Amino acid sequence: MKLILTQVVDGLGNPGDIVTVRDGFGRNYLIPRRLGVAWTKGGQKQVDQIKRARSARSVRDLDHAKEIAGALNSLKVVVKAQVGETNRLFGSITTSDIVKAVQEAGGPKLDRRTLTLKHPIKLAGKHRIPVKLHQSVSTAITIDIINR
Repeated sequence: MKLILTQVVDGLGNPGDIVTVRDGFGRNYLIPRRLGVAWTKGGQKQVDQIKRARSARSVRDLDHAKEIAGALNSLKVVVKAQVGETNRLFGSITTSDIVKAVQEAGGPKLDRRTLTLKHPIKLAGKHRIPVKLHQSVSTAITIDIINR
């Protein structure tokens, strides 16, 4: 089965890639989770649009990714949130909040999809967030969540 990926799938590809997978994997996993759509001749326009959007927000090359990683390592990111008595947040901190805090701290503009959070952050304190900038360049941001 030929599919056009709409999101990053580890071990398979990036948005806009045309991949061939087994029928069951495509029908039962990728398509229902909206990770891919069935490939058609008319789908080529969609592939081009996805690739244009990806190139506009992606890291240019390996050297640029290393430069961004160096800037992120030396950055002190503080996120202000409302914290309760037991150090729990009222609400949570998501990847969008972290990207905004990095920009406010003078860091580079990141895509929220480069950050890896298994679950939204719900506790105050220091947290280390992995960032995958390029296929071979990964780093981590240390954020400090404090009370407003």
